[in-house]
Amino acid sequence: MVSTRSALSALSALSALSPLDGRYANSADPLRPFFSEYALIRYRVRVELAWLIALAAEPAIAELKPFSKATVASLKQLVIKFNEVDAEEIKEIEAETNHDVKAIEYWLKAGLAKNREVQGALEFIHFAVTSEDINNLAYALMLADSREQVMLPKLDEIIAVLRGGARRHAALAMLSRTHGQPASPTTLGKELANFVHRLDRARRRIATVPLLGKTNGATGNYHAHAIAYPNFEWEHFCSRFVQGLGLEFNAYTTQIEPHDFCAELFDAYAAANTILLALDRDLWGYISLGYFRQKTKRGEVGSSTMPHKVNPIDFENSEGNVGVANALLRHLSDKLPVSRWQRDLSDSTALRNTGNALGHTLLAYTSCLRGLAKLDADPRRIAEDLDANWEVLTEAVQQVMRRHGVAGAYEKLKALVRGKKLDPKQLAAFIRALPIPAEERKRLLALTPATYTGLAARLAKRI
Repeated sequence: MVSTRSALSALSALSALSPLDGRYANSADPLRPFFSEYALIRYRVRVELAWLIALAAEPAIAELKPFSKATVASLKQLVIKFNEVDAEEIKEIEAETNHDVKAIEYWLKAGLAKNREVQGALEFIHFAVTSEDINNLAYALMLADSREQVMLPKLDEIIAVLRGGARRHAALAMLSRTHGQPASPTTLGKELANFVHRLDRARRRIATVPLLGKTNGATGNYHAHAIAYPNFEWEHFCSRFVQGLGLEFNAYTTQIEPHDFCAELFDAYAAANTILLALDRDLWGYISLGYFRQKTKRGEVGSSTMPHKVNPIDFENSEGNVGVANALLRHLSDKLPVSRWQRDLSDSTALRNTGNALGHTLLAYTSCLRGLAKLDADPRRIAEDLDANWEVLTEAVQQVMRRHGVAGAYEKLKALVRGKKLDPKQLAAFIRALPIPAEERKRLLALTPATYTGLAARLAKRI
C-alpha cells in the first residue's frame, strides 16, 4: 500500500496546502502572474534592469557608457522573455547566497557578461541600491498591475451585473424588512442599485490609492549614491526613475518604503469586500424568502440526502472567502506600516501573503458573480409577500393625516395595527372615516403595498 505522503509528494491540486493552489486553483490563476514566487522574481529582474538602463542614460555617470538602442531593447527583452527556467536558475543561486535579491544580481551579471556593450557595466547592476529598493518597487508594480488587470475588472463585472438588474427590476415592488419585520415597500431594482452605488464608491477608493516607491539606499539617505557621485542630484534622479515606472516617489523613508500606501490599498479592498459580504447575505436572504429562484444545472446535487435542495452555495462561498481575505488584508494593513527603527524583516514574510489576501478576494468576487448568474426574480412570490402585509401602508395614511391636521395620527394608527395583521377592508374603513379632503381619501383608498414605493423606481433607473 502506498502511503498518502508518497502518493501526493508531487505538487498537485490534491497535495496543495493552500486551497488557492488546490481546490480553487483555476479561480486563482489570474493572480499567478503577479504574486507567485516566479512573478516576484520577474518583477525584481524588471526593476534591476530598469535601474541599470536609467543609470546608463545619465551623462553625469561618466564611467557608465550610454547603451545603444539595440542593447536597451535586448535588456527589455530579458524581462519580456523571462521564464520559469530563468527563475529556477536564480533560485539555485539563492540556495547558495541565502539572499534572494543578491541572487538576481549574480544571475544578471553572469548572463549579461556575454554582451560586449554591457561587459563594462556589470558593476553598475544593483549599483548604490539596497535589496529593499528593488523589493519595494517590485511589490508596488505587482499591486499596480494586478489592480488594473485583474481585481478592478472583476469588480466591474459585479457592478455591471447589479446595475443591469437594478434597471431591469427598477419598478418591481418588493416588501422591505427593517429589523426583520415588514416595512415600507421598496423595489428589487432599488435594493440592487444601493449596492451598485456602494461598490462604485469602493471601487473608486481602490483605484485612486497612489502606489509609492523609493530608491534611496540602505537607510533612506542616499549614502552609497552620494559617496560615489557626490556632485550629482540623486534625489531628483531617483524621483524621475520611480515616476517613470508609473509610481509616486516617496522622499522620506528608512531602509524600507514604510508601506503606508499598502495599508491604504488593503483597507480599500477590505471595505469593498465588506460591502460584498452584505450583498451576499442579502441575496442569500431573498433566495430563502423565495424572491429569487436559482437556475439549476443538470447533474448538480444540492444535498447528499435531500433531493429537492438548491442551495445558495455561491453566495456562501463568497461570504466565506471575504472573511479569510479581510482577516489577511486587515492584518497586513495593521502590520506593514510598523517596523523597528530603520528596518526589521517582519514585513518581508507578511508581504508574501499579499497574493493570498487578494486571491481570496478574487474568489469572493468570482463566487458572487457565479451566484448572480443563477438568479431569476419571482414576481409572483414577491407580490404575495406584499399583499400579505397591508399594515405597511399605515405610514402613508399617517403622513396624510398629519398634513391635514388630524390630531394623534400616529397614536390612532398604532392602536389599530401595532402587533396585528391588517387586511385591506379594515384599512379602507379607517380611511373612509378620516376628516380629510375627498381627493386625499380617494388617493389613499387607491394605494396598495405594490404602489407605495416612493421614488424607488426613479432611483433604480438612474443608477
